[in-house]
Formats: sequence, C-alpha cells, structure tokens
Amino acid sequence: MKPSSNTAPIDLLAAPLRRSRRLSAALKAVPLATPENPAVFDHVAEAGQPLYVAAAITAWREAGNLDSAVWVLCPQVKAQEVMQGEISVWGHEALFLPEYEWAGFEETLPDPDSAAERLAVLKEIHEITREKGDAVVVLTAESLAEGAPPPGSLSRQAEVLTPKDKLALESFAGKLETAGYEREAQVFQRGQFALRGGIIDVFSWHAVHPVRIELFDDEVESIREFDVDTQTSIGRVESCEILLSEANMELSGRISDYLGENDLIIAVECDSELAHVRISSGLTAEASGPEDFDGACFDNPLGEFGAGDFILQEARREEFSRQIAAWRKAKWTVLMAFHSEGEKERFTELIFENAWNDGFLKPMIGTLSRGFTIPDAKLAVLSDAEIFGRYQNQRGRRRYRIARELQASKQVSDLREYGYGDLVVHIDYGIGKFRGIRTRESSDGSQEVLEIEYDEQARLFVPLDQAHLVSRYIGTGKNAPKLSRLGDKRWSRIRRDAENSILDYAGRLLSVQAERASHRGFSHPPDNKWQWEFEHAFIYKETPDQLRAIEDAKTDMESPKPMDRLICGDVGFGKTEVAIRAAFKAVMSGKQVAILAPTTVLAEQHFRNFRERMSDFPISIETLSRYRTHSEQRTTLANLIAGSTDIVIGTHRVISKDVQFKNLGLVVVDEEQRFGVQHKERFKEMWRFVDVLTLSATPIPRTLYLSMMGVREMSIIDTPPPNRRPVATTVCPYDERIIRSAIEKEIARQGQVFFLHNRVKSIQGVKRRIEALVPGARVEVGHGQMDSDELEDVMSRFIRHEFDVLVCTTIIESGVDIPNANTIMIDRADRFGLADLYQIRGRVGRADRRAYAYLMLPPDMLTVGDARKRINAIKQYSSLGAGFKIAMRDLEIRGAGNLLGTQQSGHIAAIGFDLYCQLLKQSVSKLKGEPAADRIDLSLHIDFLCTNEAAYLKDPSGSLPAFIPADYMPEARLRITAYRELAEASQVEDLSALRENWRDRFGHLPPAAEHLLTATEIKIRAARKGCGALEIQDQKLKLTKNGKYIQINGKFPRLIGDNEEEWLESALDWVLDL
Repeated sequence: MKPSSNTAPIDLLAAPLRRSRRLSAALKAVPLATPENPAVFDHVAEAGQPLYVAAAITAWREAGNLDSAVWVLCPQVKAQEVMQGEISVWGHEALFLPEYEWAGFEETLPDPDSAAERLAVLKEIHEITREKGDAVVVLTAESLAEGAPPPGSLSRQAEVLTPKDKLALESFAGKLETAGYEREAQVFQRGQFALRGGIIDVFSWHAVHPVRIELFDDEVESIREFDVDTQTSIGRVESCEILLSEANMELSGRISDYLGENDLIIAVECDSELAHVRISSGLTAEASGPEDFDGACFDNPLGEFGAGDFILQEARREEFSRQIAAWRKAKWTVLMAFHSEGEKERFTELIFENAWNDGFLKPMIGTLSRGFTIPDAKLAVLSDAEIFGRYQNQRGRRRYRIARELQASKQVSDLREYGYGDLVVHIDYGIGKFRGIRTRESSDGSQEVLEIEYDEQARLFVPLDQAHLVSRYIGTGKNAPKLSRLGDKRWSRIRRDAENSILDYAGRLLSVQAERASHRGFSHPPDNKWQWEFEHAFIYKETPDQLRAIEDAKTDMESPKPMDRLICGDVGFGKTEVAIRAAFKAVMSGKQVAILAPTTVLAEQHFRNFRERMSDFPISIETLSRYRTHSEQRTTLANLIAGSTDIVIGTHRVISKDVQFKNLGLVVVDEEQRFGVQHKERFKEMWRFVDVLTLSATPIPRTLYLSMMGVREMSIIDTPPPNRRPVATTVCPYDERIIRSAIEKEIARQGQVFFLHNRVKSIQGVKRRIEALVPGARVEVGHGQMDSDELEDVMSRFIRHEFDVLVCTTIIESGVDIPNANTIMIDRADRFGLADLYQIRGRVGRADRRAYAYLMLPPDMLTVGDARKRINAIKQYSSLGAGFKIAMRDLEIRGAGNLLGTQQSGHIAAIGFDLYCQLLKQSVSKLKGEPAADRIDLSLHIDFLCTNEAAYLKDPSGSLPAFIPADYMPEARLRITAYRELAEASQVEDLSALRENWRDRFGHLPPAAEHLLTATEIKIRAARKGCGALEIQDQKLKLTKNGKYIQINGKFPRLIGDNEEEWLESALDWVLDL
C-alpha cells in the first residue's frame, strides 16, 4: 500500500521522527541494541505501535543488517493480525505465523489448514533467512516456546520436481505412501495422492493447492496446480515441492530454534528476555527516574466520530478545521490515511476543496484502524475510518496465505456421486437403493454395471454408459421414501402428477412476472458522481458474484419495468452491500426506501450498517421497531409523510396501515421466507408496482437456479469474500481444560463465544459450570423454548457485547451477523448431521479474524480402536472434504423447499430433487415456447461402432471402439460421472469443455474416447438440425426428419473412406452440410 505520490510513507516520516531527540536517539540505538541493553520506546499508544515497529526495522536495515530476519512479538492473536496488516502500510511486508493449536492436550486433531499454513511459513522463514535474509515475521510471544519441526528438516524432507526431471511413478507413489499419504481415486485434501496413467495428483501437507504432474514416458512434461472442487487446472508452475513427512511431524524442535544469532527481536506490549527492542504503551521495566513523555505517541486528539457526525454536525467539522489550522501554524507534518481513492475524493469534496494544494496535508492510501499524534516530533497521522465513524469494530486486515475458503462445491456432477446403500432415482423405474458397481458376465463378455435394489429385493443392472439415467435421490425432509416396485404403474403415475403440478407452478410464476412486466414503473436515472464515490468508499473487495448482483439490481432499477429480484447468498457473503447500493441509488433519484426485516435484532443490525456506510452523505435514516418509544415512532411517521426521512428500516411494523410514504421507490425484504402468509399478501398489495429487492440467506442449489432462470429474476452470491478465512476446526474429547482455555483465549482478544448445548433440560447447569470454570466470564442462556421477545433481547445484548459467552441450543439467530463471536464450542457433535454442523459452524468466522470451532465428541469415539482408522472416522468432522459437498447439497435442498413452498416440497420428496429440476426446466421452456435444450433426444445406431468395452476386447475385428476405457479412467465412479456429463452435453461447446477437462485430468485421450466424442458430436449436430433418428448401416447414412427419411436423388448418402474411422468423419461432414 503506497501513498499517493511515489514516496513510501515511512520516508515521508523520516524527517519528522528525527525532530524528536529522544526518538532519534532510540532509533540510532536499534542496530546496537542487545537483550541486556535494549532500545526502548515507551508511552506509545496502540494505534502508533506499527509505525514504531516499521521505523525500528528501517533503522536496522539501513545500518546494513540485510541478511537477517526481524521477529515481531505480539501479546495475542488480535494484536498480531492488526500488526501484520498495518506495518505493511508503512512499507514492510511481513509473514504471519499461526499459533499451534492446543499444544499440550492429547487426543485433539488440529485444523489441517492451520497446520499447513504454519508448516509453509516455517519452511519459508528457514529458506529466506538462509538465502536472502530479509524476512519479517509477526507472531505471538507465546509461539516462541511452541513445538515445531527442527529448522531445515522441512526443506530436507521436501522433494522438488521441475519439468524435464526423470520420475519413476510407481517408486514415487511408494515414497508417498511411506510418508503417510493416502492413495485415492481423486484428491480432495492434504496428504492424499491419485495415480491415473501418466498423471499423478498430489496434495502436499504444506501446500495451498494440490499439483498435477504429467509425464511423457518417465520424464515430467508439465506441472499444474488444480482446484480440489472442480478438479481442473488453475495454472502451470515452474516447479513444485512435495513434503515427504507426516503433517503432524515430530515436533522435536521449538520455534525459537529458527532465531538466527544476528536476528532482531522486537517485543510489543509483552515481556521477552530475548528482545532487542521494546515498545510499550506504558512505562517499561527498564525505565528509571521521573516519567519522560518526550517521543511519546498519543491517540488522535479529535477523538472518535459517531457514524454521520462529521457530515451532520457542523460543530465537529469546525473543531477538525481548527485543529488542522493549529497544526499548520505550528509547522506540524500531517498525514491522512484513506483506504481507497473514493474515500479520499469524498473527503476532499466535503471538507477542503483545496486540501492538498499547499502540500501541508499529505494523503496516503492504506488502511489504519485509528489515528495518532507524536507531539515531540510534531507529527499527526489521521485515519478516514475514525473521521467518518466507520468500522469501529476493527478487524485485523491480515492478508492470508490461504485466502480462499474451500467452499462447498457447486459442481453438480461431483455432488451426484453416490455411495453403497444410498437412495437413487432411475428416470424410468423410480427410487431404489444403490448396491455398488459390479462386474457382470453377459454374452458379450464381462461388463461393469450399477446394481440397484428395488422393492421386494428386485435387482436392476444399469450399464455404465447409461449411468446418466440414474441420479442420487435427495428429498426435502429427513424421512426416507418407500422403494419403488419394478414393473408396476405407481412410479409413472407419481412422475406424471409431479409433471402436471410443476407445469402449473411454472405457469403461475410466469403470469405474476407478466403482470409486473406489463406495468410501467419508475425508471431511475444512471449513476451519478456521488454513487461512484459511495461505491469506491467500500472498504472490502467485492467478489465477482457480488458485483454481478449489484449490476443486475441497478439495471433493473433503470428499466421502466418494476424490479422484482431475489438475491440469494450465505450470511456474510455481501448481500447487504447489494441492498445498500440499491437504496443509495433510489435516494439519489429522490425516492424513499423501506427495509423490512423479520426480527428486531436484524432490523437494528441493518440500521447500524446503513448508517455506517452512508455516514459521509446527507441521508436521513430512521428505524421503526418495538425498541423505539411511541413518540419516536410518531416523529418517524410524520417525517415519512413529509418526505424528510429517506430510508426507514424496521420489522413488520413498517407495513402497518398508519405508515404512509411521500414517494416510495424501493422496498428491500430480508429473509422473506420468515414472514407469515398474511404479511406476504400485504407486501403484494402495497408494493405491486414499486421496485422490490428480496434477500435470502437460504442457499440455493445451482441446478434450481438454472431451472428458474427466466421465471424469476435471481442473483446468486456463492463466493465467500476473500478475507473470509476457513474456520479452524479442532476435534477433541469433552475436556474442561480445553473449554476453559478456549474461552479465556477468546475473551483475551476481546471476542465472544457460542457454547452449543442442544438440551434445554440441562442448559442452566452448563451455564453454572462455565461460570465456575472461567470466573471472570459473563455467561447467558438462549434457547427455543424462551419467549420470542426474551430471546430477541438476549441476542441483541450479545451483539452489543454485554456478555461474553452465550450457552444456546441450535436456535442461534440465522440472519444476524456477530463479527465479534469467533469461537464456537459444540457439545456432543456426533449428534448432529454434517449439514447441520456446517451451518452451525458458519455462525463464526464472519470477521477477518481467525475463528475457532471445537467439536467435542465422547472420549471413546477418540480413543477406541486402531489409530489410523480412528483418525479417518473423525476426519469428516474436521475438514471440508468431499463428504461436506453432499451435506451442503442436502442443506441447500431443504432451503429450496422453503423457497418453493410446501406443495412443491412434496413433489421434490416424491421424485427426488434432480428430476424435479429437470422437469421444471422443461416446463418453463415449454410455456415460453422455447426448445428444451436440456438433453438431446435422438436415437443413434451405427453398425460399425462398438460402445461396450467387454465386447470389443472379446472381438475387436471389424468394429470401431467408442467408449471410455477402464485403463484411462481406472475408477468406475469417475467413468459414471464422465458418461453422465456426456449424456447431458447439449451443445458442441459442452463437448469441447469435456474434452479439455478429460485431457487435463487424465492425460491424452485414447482413440476409443475420441471416437465416443465424435459420435456424440454427430448426435448433437443432427438433433440441432431437427433430426429425430440417425442410423448408419452398410456405409449408408439414414437420417429421419419429421418421420421421413432424408435422401439425395432418391438414395441414402454413402460414407466416403477406406476404414471405420474415416466413415465416422464422413458421417460428421454430412451432418454439418445438412
């Protein structure tokens, strides 16, 4: 982060810092300092500590210490996160060393992501200090004593591979197995590898991404990183390192072993006998004589502004101007930090048109939580966050190495995988139980088939190339459906009823849309300059999905048709920002905005968010809820009629008969599914022709989204924001030492804790136990049997941080964002399904701060049985592996039930979700008069093509192989997915993507797979040109269109060529020329 000019911020401050004799002397002492005679900086306000650290590092480097590391010790994790973020503003990028989870407690499984990040940083520290030596490492003081692999051991045990290296695959696979890696069909988590022909995929213990190593003979041809969710390559790399040792290596060393004898150690607000530099907000132990405030750093004398004060209170602005004038007169240096150019422009416009002309106020781009002054150096540093009263809940802005949460994949094909005993749906035969993949003897030879069990133990065998007719059954409830009976009419009846109901449902949706489309609404003007400034003042980086949703909403608002858009996305994924920008646009058009939330707690939260975001603009925001007195409510109602209130936020109080607007232009409904039927009817009546934006935290499956496209305007936000860090998940036995330690650790960093105990009977006892374990902690209880107002009060007090620990059942308020609650402890985690655990765990990790989840299982689950089996059995609880994809999908389907309503949920339960989506998509296309492009329906018969591998191997003469060979995709499950994707390809572009995907994952395509793709291309192109059947017999091409054969001069076209391969190409040419 650089200032607006090309000068680094620390260089701008070099001269002012030298003005202070004491500061100048202390900085000169840094290169000569020793632990016995340290350089001391005392009376340094917390806000200024990163600058002092950066100045000390600069002094150390300028004295010629370029080949050593600098270690910055912080008192706890929150300070560590802020320190790492803010010293980068002053020009020093630093590595962040995560603390080791639960050193000293047996039977705990640490979080795999934290362990990987820690190993990677330790390895990097060792290599940088050994070679270049300019590393800066930020860590907690306690980390120095923590166990770690001995320095150099990680580098010694890493195998480095580059293209052109020789590699014997089988012996390398043996090495990996010896090092504790598990061999799998596909790689999903660290410590796994997969071998497919000339390709090996490996996810090293310390890596951010797994790598795909492709060989030509025994030489490495290319190395690519790939995405575990999509299994496709991200990009090529020049080399890769594979750590040949267990993830939880022998921690026979200490972090302190990594310290070099010439390294600099800076202790901030903590004691360390090793520190050369000590920085403290009070007096240090070394101080003697009277207290000396020369060189001291103080908080910003202007204090903190509440949201909107700076804009709305002239007195505060005048006070600011007087202070600036006094500093100018006294020849101070004043720096102003803005987190973006947009915020800087807004400040310039509001306060000083010519603020920067004389060079007195110096702007810089960089995020600082608070400002500070050093009177002795005549230096002031101000922060926009303070002046505009924003982001007072300061979050560590750490840029994480592992910045991307491995979100539950939206890849539909992977999610359709099924395991032994899972319920499946065959399109023609109904619901059965999957009994595995087996080899079955037939007249053609042995063939792999899916075995499905139906009612009365009847069996159906489905060849792999017809696997696309089978999908995993997922209903909306938890009850399993009855198995279908082979040969009876019941299944076709159920399917027919569902088809009719879905057609009605799609018709209703389309008619509502048509009614809105036929009326003209208000057309909002395009964005103005204020909108641009407002959007550029957003402190976080928008995700692509979020930007798309914002763009969609704004386009809807600018069109004359009234907007009716649904925005779906998990809590914390940025839906509120979409609503805030839409509301701002409406106010800029002179319209009023109503925001509706289902609970008072949520309404209050929106009120705070909207006020904070719009604090630099003269926009009046008020709230209507039971937290407001009658006289306050009366004033708000009068202001709405007069038009002096721009935005009103509230619960269903907003739709009462006495609420009248002067000029309503936009309504935002949050969590629509939680309002009752009467409320929804009232919405329709009141706002039939104003713009409506609905927000929902119900996750929506991608397939349903695609099916409903064109029926309802929808935007999905399913990418987590870049700083959303995966929650560190520790699996451990119920141990009161761990409970005490976790709560104390969270309270020490000014955070809050959820303790989930899902039994109301014993919940008060748990509260008393926690109070006894952690005497200083303020503990309250919340559960579903409490009165709703009482529960809401508990939640709002928790949000205001009036207590530290909430002991609760699963009733945790769903839409409410509590960024300060970053530890969750789940008692008896084994009693929850994976999907529930995923959702509960999502309550924490909303801020940029590291969040922790402790899943406490009964001790016998962790101690009984063989160790490796035990770890595998509970690994599903601690990592976001493939099991979570299915769990997430189940959760989404339940959400889809909410969104579609009860009747449709019944049909999803009857026929399964995938089939429901297929039928819905077809119904929508039918009603709109569009061709259904979901699946190609054309009968294809080519006499020289052999699509059965078993038959081809038995007799290859005179036929052309067209199948996916077992030695190309060794795992039957992968072949099932591949055949399904092929059957679902409805465009030639889909085939190109498939070819690319197979080539990337499995290597060069064998001839049999190429022929299969060509045959599928012939099928797609013929269907696109209106053909219903295609047959090749004795080199003659017989095509049927509208029930009639296509002939040329009364004859069937003859294929050209000397062999089967050329005939297939010739058939493709004929179809292209149709």
